[in-house]
Amino acid sequence: MIRRANRFQGHNSVSRVRGSVENNPLFSLRFASNHSRDFRLAIVVSKKIAAHAVDRNKIRRRLFETVRTQRRVQGLPIDLIFYVKDAKIATMNIQNLHEEVARATKKALAKL
Repeated sequence: MIRRANRFQGHNSVSRVRGSVENNPLFSLRFASNHSRDFRLAIVVSKKIAAHAVDRNKIRRRLFETVRTQRRVQGLPIDLIFYVKDAKIATMNIQNLHEEVARATKKALAKL
């Protein structure tokens, strides 16, 4: 899990982020620069994607851990919001998930 300081706090904080979007078959990544010294991250999984809370939390944990271990955005003033589109993230190979997240974050950082 990532540190609490790197997570969005409150329900309305995510809706205030305006920025570019990077689309992927598994998720959409909304990103924008922020005014803090470090990144902030949120993962949104709808009940339409995964009906059970266990599945939604598993998806969140896997994505949080992927971003944490890649360390691509650490120390950068950027807001990242992953909107999950497919529940396959919960069962897919972790290496493939790392590649997809790395590809999306690389494109996002190139656009900033």
